[in-house]
Amino acid sequence: MKYLAHYVIVGALCFSGILSYAFYKKSIAEEKEILENATYTILKTWELPELLNEISGLAWVNDSTLACIQDEDGYIYHYNLSSEEISYDVEFAENGDYEAIALDSTNAYIMRSDGRIFEVLNYAQDSISVSHFNTPFDEDNNIESLAFNPKTRNLITVSKDKGLNEKRFKGLYEIPLDTKIQKENPVVQIDMNAEAFAGFQKKKEQKTFNPSDLAIHPQTGDYYIVDGKKPKLLILKPNGSFKALHELNTFHFAQPEGITFSPDGKLYIANEAATGVATIMEVTLDDL
Repeated sequence: MKYLAHYVIVGALCFSGILSYAFYKKSIAEEKEILENATYTILKTWELPELLNEISGLAWVNDSTLACIQDEDGYIYHYNLSSEEISYDVEFAENGDYEAIALDSTNAYIMRSDGRIFEVLNYAQDSISVSHFNTPFDEDNNIESLAFNPKTRNLITVSKDKGLNEKRFKGLYEIPLDTKIQKENPVVQIDMNAEAFAGFQKKKEQKTFNPSDLAIHPQTGDYYIVDGKKPKLLILKPNGSFKALHELNTFHFAQPEGITFSPDGKLYIANEAATGVATIMEVTLDDL
């Protein structure tokens, strides 16, 4: 009887090994097919520490450092791409739903999902100064995007869910740092019924495209807007006209929530952990 039990155990282990190998080969084949059909190339991937599992915003600091926030606590983190570890953190507010970060030199601006922006002066120094100001958005708009335009010295944002006016449009709005009052009219309108979204149309128009962050290309001025719900990347020219729409496969982009550029135009996208591990990826895009 004991030999029978031994054979059963050995058989089960062999069967498990065969299954594991089959799934491994399948995953390799799937990734190969995805990469062959993708309109992007992943140059490098950084797996983030557990502390950044809920990473929700990304901004360029210098040649080896990105500023990150996560949507559960009021901290700014520096992640060092060279050492692959968190090199700095500072608390700016109590716990909350913080979704995006933008940097103006030594000052940081953090967007909370209800439309409140926290200004953190000299955020990387021993002594910081924190204040906040509101935008016309609220929790129904669910704001997850914020970028800084160094040419105009304006912040820019867009709603994830409801737009400010019509359900069909989501506007990119500027917020001058000298007044901290959001401009009434958007600089760009994203039309949920645009032909580019034909394959993504939802019954509720505002669910067709859900911006989770945006960045401005440092050379072209194009707007890069990432959608974390059904991963894709929309690129608009400075005048708002359509340039490209890249589908981001969930095999690589489980939940893209942050996007930024280096000054020389390198593109970085951050993904929440979802069911795996949080990541930052350096990505290049094909011309469409």
